[in-house]
Order: sequence, then structure tokens, then C-alpha cells
Amino acid sequence: MGRGRVQLKRIENKINRQVTFSKRRSGLLKKAHEISVLCDAEVALIVFSTKGKLFEYSTDSSMERILERYERYSYAERQLVATDTETNGSWTLEYAKLKARLEVLQRNQRHFMGRDLDTLSLKELQSLEQQIDSALKHIRSRKNQLMYESIAELQKKDKALQEQNNQLAKKVKEKEKEMAQQTQMEQQNHGVDSSTVTAQSLNIRGNRGEDETTPIQHRGNAVLPAWMLPHLNE
Repeated sequence: MGRGRVQLKRIENKINRQVTFSKRRSGLLKKAHEISVLCDAEVALIVFSTKGKLFEYSTDSSMERILERYERYSYAERQLVATDTETNGSWTLEYAKLKARLEVLQRNQRHFMGRDLDTLSLKELQSLEQQIDSALKHIRSRKNQLMYESIAELQKKDKALQEQNNQLAKKVKEKEKEMAQQTQMEQQNHGVDSSTVTAQSLNIRGNRGEDETTPIQHRGNAVLPAWMLPHLNE
């Protein structure tokens, strides 16, 4: 004879209920993983124990993405069937969903901070570790990019300063060269003026000597009358 159908009802024995919960929970998580792999389906499973502990499973697309997708679908369906009399109820439902989503985000944040990890399974911890490693890779990549950009900007500024320094040094040399040429020309002009003044002084003195050595007779001839000249010769 085949096994009869088991009637589903609450297990009264607390120990048996806890054992059954652990076994069925493991089997449920295993089935969720199998259907996600075999059928390439996105699966999200959330289980709360009688003590309030959370057990969850999600595919690689993450629980948040699946919940967001579910909310979009359910919201679209509600929009199609919603009426004016259900407006207040829809707002209440939306508030409840947003509150639940906030709790999920806060829980994930605590997990990323390394807190409240006791309720996570080995696979969930591995998934969390992979997410943190991926985030660290993106952070390091962004940090290195900013450092390279900063170094390139500093090198660009250094090159510009060097070019300005070279231009200033070139202008200084040209200015010094112009001043040296101007000084040399002034010195040459000063030497020419001194030679001219000396030559003019010598000419004036020579003229004065010739005037002083002029015979008195010649000067006198120009003053005495002609009738006195024979007497002077005697």
C-alpha cells in the first residue's frame, strides 16, 4: 500500500516543531537554489522563524533588485484595478512597503558594517563578502583614477611654471644685453666728445701763440703814418 496523504497542521511539540522547521527550511532554500539554476529564474525567498529570525535567499541579482521589480509589478497591477474609493488604502499599502524596504536597506547596511551577522548562513556570508570585495575594487579604482588625474594636473602646472620661468630668464638676459650695449655706446660717445674738446682747445691755444709771436713791426705798420717809417729804419 502506498503512503497516505499527511495532514498538514501545526506541530504541537516545540522541539519537533523546531527540528521540522530547520529541515524544511534547508530543503526550501535548496529547492529555491535549484530552480534558479535549472530554470535561470530570479528567486527571492524570505522566511521568519517563530523567534523572529530572518532567513533569506536570492539569486545573484540580489534581494533588493528582485524586491524592487516585484514592487513595480505589483504597483502597476494595483494601478490598473485601483478605484477612487481605494485611494487611502493604496497609500497605506505603499507606506507599508516603503517601510519594509527601509528595514531591508537598514539591515543590509548593518551587514555591510559587520554587524548582526549571527543570523546569516555560510552562503549569505560568502555573498556578502563578494559584494564588499566588488565595492572595494570600485573604490580603489576610483581612488587611483583621482590620484592619476591629480598627478597629471600637478605635472601640467609644473610644466607651465617652468615655461614661464624660462621666458622670464630670457627676458632678463635680453634686458641685461640691451643695458650693456647702451652703456658701451654711452662710453664711446663720451670718449669722442672728450677728444673733440681737446682738439678744439689745442687749436685755440695754437692760434693764440701765433698772435703773440707776430712782429711788432707788422702790428706797428698798421698803426704809424707812412711819413714816420723812414725814421724808424734809421
